Amino acid sequence: MVGRFLAGIGAVVWAPALARYVLLKRSPHKDFAPGVWECVTGRVDQGEGFAEALIREVREELGVTVEADFVIGTTHFYRGAAQLSNELLGVVYHCSLSTPEAIRLSAEHTAVRWVTLVEARGVLRPENPSEAWLLRVLVRANALRTLLPAEVIEMQRFGMEMR
Repeated sequence: MVGRFLAGIGAVVWAPALARYVLLKRSPHKDFAPGVWECVTGRVDQGEGFAEALIREVREELGVTVEADFVIGTTHFYRGAAQLSNELLGVVYHCSLSTPEAIRLSAEHTAVRWVTLVEARGVLRPENPSEAWLLRVLVRANALRTLLPAEVIEMQRFGMEMR
């Protein structure tokens, strides 16, 4: 299965200065989900860890370095039809960006939009599986960001084991 990948990452990017999340519009030329709104997503390359893939994918897609705050959760979905060759497992991270004006889109995206969770509900279409997935992720990200104690976020940020 040349070209198939098994693991991916997602990065929900939060700008504290704006109190908003970033949405990215996929290029109409993409092979999967052209024109939909998404967060940073990408593959975990052979021999690469999830954290390394996160840093690389954010740099490739946005041209910036973010701070990984905490893990929002794991995900399981199909990149296309629900068949084994399209199955993907991944980790979704909540990340902070202190310089939202520094974003430089790659050719993968045609637009960037900063939104609150309420605004995201008006942009993301629940009938589109990709956008419905992102809305569920944003709801969870927002809940964790607002409910997790700062100490827990700091422990995760530095990779410390919680006991």
